[in-house]
Amino acid sequence: MNLPVNRFKRAIREGRQQIGLWCTIPGGTVAEVLAGAGYDWIVFDTEHTPGDPASVMGQLQAAAPYPVSAVVRPAGNDTVEIKRYLDVGAQTLLIPYVQDAEEARAAAAAVRYAPAGLRGVSGWTRATRYGRVPDYARRAADEICLLVQVETAEALERIDAIAAVDGVDGLFIGPADLAASMGHAGDPMHPEVIAAVEGAIGRIRAAGKPAGILTLDAAFAARCMALGTVFTAVGTDGGILSRGADALRASFPA
Repeated sequence: MNLPVNRFKRAIREGRQQIGLWCTIPGGTVAEVLAGAGYDWIVFDTEHTPGDPASVMGQLQAAAPYPVSAVVRPAGNDTVEIKRYLDVGAQTLLIPYVQDAEEARAAAAAVRYAPAGLRGVSGWTRATRYGRVPDYARRAADEICLLVQVETAEALERIDAIAAVDGVDGLFIGPADLAASMGHAGDPMHPEVIAAVEGAIGRIRAAGKPAGILTLDAAFAARCMALGTVFTAVGTDGGILSRGADALRASFPA
């Protein structure tokens, strides 16, 4: 049995725009509904949700029959947690709150086996197709995609150093936390935040790495893509559900 190809990793390396969606509701049903909607990638988020490796495994299984790439966001830059998500079959990880090159190197080490890293080895996992991929340990790194989030003003100042870390495949800008770090909590569309995001996209591109972002503002998403983001998330399942429910109720006067 062959090691699955990471289509998302290849696409962002080649500069092909990937439109994404955030999945915050645990469980396979929502994951499957979203997987069939035509997005290029879906983030299964565990940083700000009750999700864990067991629930993510179900989401990965639900999405697997569909032509969409799964991205998993661990709760933090933790070697043990990263190992568990890789073992259940995640091939692309989005590591939150990476502040500097040292933290980026720690993430890169966590997704690689020794001697290049320190990921623990197990021969019987979903990632190895339960032992049916004979060369998994040797080839796994080829198909693992490591994305790191730069989401504070301090991290943006260190973009060049973070981008230079071997093993980092892309840098993702987090506008919400960036806004908070700049004194504009709850206002990711503040002009100062917008300017910082736009400048960061240019610096990531200049460093030779793919840039990504999540924004719920369609016009700003288009602006970011024009500036050079190649993995662009444009919505969240919770937001779609709540806005749709609110709009439907509003169409029926009390």
